Amino acid sequence: MQRWGMVGLVLAVVALCGGMASVQAGEGVLELRIYTCEPGKLEALNERFRNHTMRLFEKHGMKNIAYWEASEGPTAGNTLYYIIHHASRDAAKKSWADFQADPEWQAVRKASEEKYGKILSKAPEAIYMTETDYSPPTEKARQDKVYELRTYTTALDKLPGLHSLLSGEGDKLLKAHGLRSVGYWSPTDEPHSKNTLIHVLEHRNLEAAKESWVKLNEDRRWTAAKKKVEEEGTLLAVPPEAVYLKTVDYSPQP
Repeated sequence: MQRWGMVGLVLAVVALCGGMASVQAGEGVLELRIYTCEPGKLEALNERFRNHTMRLFEKHGMKNIAYWEASEGPTAGNTLYYIIHHASRDAAKKSWADFQADPEWQAVRKASEEKYGKILSKAPEAIYMTETDYSPPTEKARQDKVYELRTYTTALDKLPGLHSLLSGEGDKLLKAHGLRSVGYWSPTDEPHSKNTLIHVLEHRNLEAAKESWVKLNEDRRWTAAKKKVEEEGTLLAVPPEAVYLKTVDYSPQP
C-alpha cells in the first residue's frame, strides 16, 4: 500500500449502530497511526499493545477506538493500524509527551526490544483527522466483520464535488448494494486537507464486499450520479486506494 506522500493513505476507524458508547460527532480529533514491523515481528508488537500500551494510552488521556491488521495485500502480516481519540490537538501533543516520558512505558519498550529485537522497520506514521458533517459517529470495531478503508485523492479543487456525491445520491446507492459506510474523515493538515477523503465501510465478509462493489459499478444510477458531479472535470486524481482489514483480538469491543 502506498503512503501519504505518494497516493494517499487508506485508513480509518469503525462506526457501528445501536446502544454503544461513541465519540460524539465533531468532538476532538482522531489520530490514525500505522506501524510497519520488521519481518515476523507483528505479534511482538501486538503483545506489547495488548498487555501494556493500550492501558498506558488511557492513563495519559488517549482513548482507544479500534485496532486492525490487513487481511490481504502487501501490508498483511507486518502492519498494525489503529485509531485513538484526543480532546484536541493540544491535548494530543501533551498526551504523547507524557506517554513517552512515562517510566513504565520506557521499561515496557526496553523489555520488549530486549526480548524480540528491533520491532518496527521505520517510524510510525500519524494522520490527524476529523469527521465530515455527514459521517456517522465514530465507534468501536466488531470482531466478526470485515472493514474496508479507502482513500480518495481528488483533482485540484474537486474535493467539494466528492463530498457532494458521497453525502447525497451516491451514499444511498452504496447502501442499496450492501455497502455500509461507517465513517468519512477529513485529514486536518495540508496538503491532504485540501484533496483527501478517508472512507471506511463495514462488510459481512470479503466475498460480500467484492460482490457489492461489482454491483454498484454496474448500476446506471451510480454512473449517472458520478457523471453529474463530474460535468466540469474528473473528481479523482488517481483511483481510490483500498485495503481490507480484520479487527485484532484486543481491540475495544462495543
